Amino acid sequence: MMAVLFSSFMTALDNTIVNVALPQIRAELELGGTDLKWVAAVYPLALASFLLLGGHLADTIGRRATLLLGVALFTVSSIGCSTATGGETLIAFRGLQGVGAALILPASLAVLSHDLPPRARNAGFSAMTATLASALACGPVISGIMTQYLGWTWLFVMNTPLGLASFLVGAAAVPRSSREPRVPKTPLATVSLRTVALACFSLAATAYCLIEGPENGFAGLPVTISGIVAVISIVTLSCEVTRRRSSALRLLFRQRPFTGGIITQMLWGLGVSGVYFFTSQFLQNGLGLSPTSAGLTFTPVALSLLATAPFIARMARRWGDGRLSAVGLLMVGLGLLMIAWGSSEGNLFHILPGLSSIGFGSALAVPLTTRALESSPSHLSGIAAGLFSAIREASGVFGIALVGAIVTFVQHAETSAGASPANAFLSGYQAGLYIASALVAVGPPVALWALRRHAGTADGDDLPLARAGEDT
Repeated sequence: MMAVLFSSFMTALDNTIVNVALPQIRAELELGGTDLKWVAAVYPLALASFLLLGGHLADTIGRRATLLLGVALFTVSSIGCSTATGGETLIAFRGLQGVGAALILPASLAVLSHDLPPRARNAGFSAMTATLASALACGPVISGIMTQYLGWTWLFVMNTPLGLASFLVGAAAVPRSSREPRVPKTPLATVSLRTVALACFSLAATAYCLIEGPENGFAGLPVTISGIVAVISIVTLSCEVTRRRSSALRLLFRQRPFTGGIITQMLWGLGVSGVYFFTSQFLQNGLGLSPTSAGLTFTPVALSLLATAPFIARMARRWGDGRLSAVGLLMVGLGLLMIAWGSSEGNLFHILPGLSSIGFGSALAVPLTTRALESSPSHLSGIAAGLFSAIREASGVFGIALVGAIVTFVQHAETSAGASPANAFLSGYQAGLYIASALVAVGPPVALWALRRHAGTADGDDLPLARAGEDT
C-alpha cells in the first residue's frame, strides 16, 4: 500500500504545487503570459488526456508494470523540469509528468481494488483519499516555503527521492504475476485501443477548451478547432461504445456500484474542485492571507480525513456502505453551505467548520469508491480505475469552469448594481458555493441506489455479475 500512497501523493502534489511559484518561474525564465499559463495547464491537461490509456495498459501489460513505468517516467521528467532553462523545455517535461501521473493513478486504484484483501480495501481507499487531500492541502504551503527559501527548481528536485522510494517499494511489494489481470481470450470482453484513443482525444480537446476558452475567448481559432475535435470524438466514441466490440464498457456500466460511483464522483468533482480554486482566491484577496497561510487553511480537510479514515471499515459494516456514503455526501454539501455562510463574516475561523465537514464527509463517502471499483472484473480493473480517475479530473476542470462562470456572472451583475469589487466577488463566490452544494446534494440518493441492499448480499453487491464477466 505504501508504494501506491507514495506515488499518488507525488502526482497529486504536482497538480497544485507550481501555482504559487509561477511569478518566480516567469521572472527567472523570462516567460510570456501564454507560456506561463501552459506551465500550469499542461500537467492537468496531459493527466486527463492519458488516464484511460494508463488504465488500458494496466489491463494489458499488468498493474505492477504500469505503476512502475509511470513512476519512472514521472521521476525522470521531474529531473528534466528542475534543469529546464527555457519555457518550452519546462512545458515539455511538465507534459511528460502528466503522462507519468496518468499511468500511476489508474494502476494504483486497480492495485487497491484487486490486490488488497477485501477487508482491507475500505482502509486502503480511505488512506488514498486522505493522501490526495493532504497533497491538495499541502501543495500551496510546500510551494510557498520552497519557493521563498530554496527556489522553484526544488519543487521538482524533491520528486526524485519520492520517485525512487516509490519505485523501489513498488518493485518489492506489488505482486509480479500472481494477481496480474487475466485477460480473456475473447476480444469482446476487452476495451479496444481505438476506444481508448477516442476517449483520450475527447478528454484532451474538452480540457483544452475549458482551460483556454475563459482566458482567450471561445471564438478563437485554436479553441474552436479543439471544440470541433471534442464534439467529433465524443460522437464517434458514443457510436463505438454502442457497438458489440465495445461490450466491455457496457459490462462495467451494468454494475450499479460502478455506475453510481461514476455519477457521484462527477457530482463531487463539479462541486468541490471549483470551490477549492475560488476559496484560495477568497482567502488571499478577500481576507488578505499570504499564499502560505491560505494553503494552511485547507489543512482541516486533510486532518478530518485522516481522523476518520481508520473507522470507515467498522462504520460501513455497522451501518452499510450505502447509508454511510449518503451521509458523507450530505456532509460535503452541508460543508459547502457552511463556508458560504461563514464567508459573510469576513473571518477565517467562520469557514473552518465547513472545511472540516467537507473532509469528514469525503471520508465517509469512501465505501462508494471502494465498491464501485471492486465491482469491475479483474481483467477490466485498470480501465475502470482509469475511467474513474478521468471522470475526477474532467469534473474538476468542468467544476472550475462552472463555478467560475457563476462567480463571474454574479460579480458583473453586482458591480453593475454599484457594489464594490470586494463585495461583488463575495456575492459571486457565495452563489458558486450554493450551486456546488446543490450539485453534491444530488449524490446521496444516487449512493443509496447504487449500494442498496439485496437479500443475502452486502450493500450493492453486484460482484457475482462482475466475477461472471471475468469468464466471458
